[in-house]
Amino acid sequence: MQQQPVVGWIGAGRMGVPMAGFILEAGYPVLAYSPSAASRQKLVALGAREAGSVAECAQASAVVFSCITDDAALRAVALGPQGALANLGTGGIYADTSTVSVEASAEVAAAALKHGIAYLRIPISGNAASAATGNVTAMVSGPEEAWNTLKPIVQQFSTAQIYLGGAEEARLMKLVVNALVINFAQAMAEALTLGRKGGLDWHLMLETLAQSTLSSPWLKAKAALMKARDFTPTMTGRLILKDVDLMLSAARGSEVAMPITALTRQMLQMMVGEGYGEEDYMALIKLAERQAGLNGDDAAHGATSQ
Repeated sequence: MQQQPVVGWIGAGRMGVPMAGFILEAGYPVLAYSPSAASRQKLVALGAREAGSVAECAQASAVVFSCITDDAALRAVALGPQGALANLGTGGIYADTSTVSVEASAEVAAAALKHGIAYLRIPISGNAASAATGNVTAMVSGPEEAWNTLKPIVQQFSTAQIYLGGAEEARLMKLVVNALVINFAQAMAEALTLGRKGGLDWHLMLETLAQSTLSSPWLKAKAALMKARDFTPTMTGRLILKDVDLMLSAARGSEVAMPITALTRQMLQMMVGEGYGEEDYMALIKLAERQAGLNGDDAAHGATSQ
């Protein structure tokens, strides 16, 4: 039987841990690194071996995944003499699953080419809850031959995989998806606040939305959480604010007007300023209610404004 390749995994956050866990369950040996020793232990507990650095992780792996936070983290992990590209070895595959800018990703692509590394961009559509069940979508771009090699591994932690092209297409697609998500969240905050202010029952409003023509897996999941006023973060307001800045930067570069997204960014900034930044981005609802003079506790207990 052919031996499975060693998979390097860098990043042990809410998304990274379950995704790496599915790879381990499929029988792939995983060598894991995270700057935090405590975070590394989450992956070790699932069966991964522990690496002491990015370089050590890359040197002992045939392929390396990273699941990290932003442009700075991508550059720190991928570039430089101690980075993944310099230590993975010619012919290796480096795949990043983060949400980062097209510019930072293109910088990594140029460095990967110099090192003889195939670089795949595989941002993920989903959240920690869907990652825990493997119910996420992988948006993929980069060398197609490398993608065909890596696809069986990615299929272990995702239910859908969409190959979009040979360069930065997946990075842009992730911004398109998240633009719709966050703008709908802001629209939902406004609409629900209008309903509450007019005397509609909180729970019945959410139940109606979940069964309306607007219904989707995302809306059903959010409606269930909002019924309980559960703002435990699947993605914090502060973190998605970073994504919105990436969207608007891409829009400026492409000369595309995004006035709704620009306004949503201001609402997110206000949400962070009001102290809701570490809650789920759906805390936009709290901000809208506060501006309308509504008490969120009343909604949780079924009270209306009347």
